[in-house]
Amino acid sequence: MTPLNFKHLHYFWVVAHEGSITRAAERLGVAVQTISGQLSLLERQLGKALFNSQGRGLVLSEAGRAALTYADRIFQLGDALVDAVQSSGNDATLRLRAGISDGIPKLLAYRLLSKVTAMTADVRLICDEGEFEVLLADLALHRLDVVLTDRPAPLGGNLKLFSRHLGEFATGLFATNELAERYRPDFPRSLTGAPLLLPTRHNALRNHIERWLEGVGAQPNIVGEFEDSALMTTFGRGGLGIFPAPLALASQVATQLDALPLGAMDGVSEQIYAISNERRIRHPAIEVLCADSDGGVAEPGV
Repeated sequence: MTPLNFKHLHYFWVVAHEGSITRAAERLGVAVQTISGQLSLLERQLGKALFNSQGRGLVLSEAGRAALTYADRIFQLGDALVDAVQSSGNDATLRLRAGISDGIPKLLAYRLLSKVTAMTADVRLICDEGEFEVLLADLALHRLDVVLTDRPAPLGGNLKLFSRHLGEFATGLFATNELAERYRPDFPRSLTGAPLLLPTRHNALRNHIERWLEGVGAQPNIVGEFEDSALMTTFGRGGLGIFPAPLALASQVATQLDALPLGAMDGVSEQIYAISNERRIRHPAIEVLCADSDGGVAEPGV
C-alpha cells in the first residue's frame, strides 16, 4: 500500500473542520483547486468518498467521519510532538502523563501516584480519566505514558501493551455516620434491605462483591450503579447508600468523604495494574510507580 500523504490528510482535516473547501482555502492561503485536487487524490488512495454534497456545502460521509477521528488524533499528537521538542533542553521537568480508569477509587490513585510526586526530581503529573478502552487507545498512540486500571491489558489483538500488577487492596463497606449506626450491628446480615451503591458490571470489583453478598446471605437494595468511582463515593457521602472502598484508606475516607467503615468483605479486593507500552520500563517516574510491586507482567497481544 502506498504510504499516506499527510499533506493530503491535513487538507482533508481543515476542510472537515471548516465545513467547506472555500473556507479551508482561505485559512490555508492556497487555491480552491489545489485543495479539491488533493482531496481527490486522498479519496482515490483510500478508495472511499470522504464528503457528500449537501446544498452548497459538504458533509462528512461515514468513511469521512472515521477518517476524521484518526486525523484528529494524528494532528493532536503532532502538536504534542512540537511542544515536546521545543521545550526539550529548556526545561528539566520530568513529565508523567497518566491515564486513570474511571473505575479506580480516586483516593487509591492518589496514594499510588503520590510516590511519583514525592520524587526528588522536578515532576509534572498530567492526569487524564476515562474509560478503559479509550485510555488504552491513547496509550497505544503515545498520548499517555501509563494507565492505572483494575485489570490487565487484554491478550491478543494488535496493541502491544504490557501490564504490571501494582497491588491488591482489601475492600470494605463504608457509610455516613447515620447509616453506619443503623447497619453496623449484626453486620453483614444487617445488609439485607440496606441501600447499597455498586460499580457497574464493567468493573472487575462488582462480581467479587456480588459473590460475597451471596456467600453471607445478604440481599441489599441496590439503589445506584456507577461507572465512575468518584461519582459513586459522592453519592455515598450524600447518604444515598453504603458503598465499597479500600480499607487501607479508611482514614482518608473518613476525612474527605465523612464516612465510616461498616466492616470488611472477606476475599474482596481491588486489583490495580499499571499498563505501559514497554516490557522494560524506561520512564523514571513509572519505575518509581512500579517499585515494590509484585512484578507480574502480562504478555502483549500479537
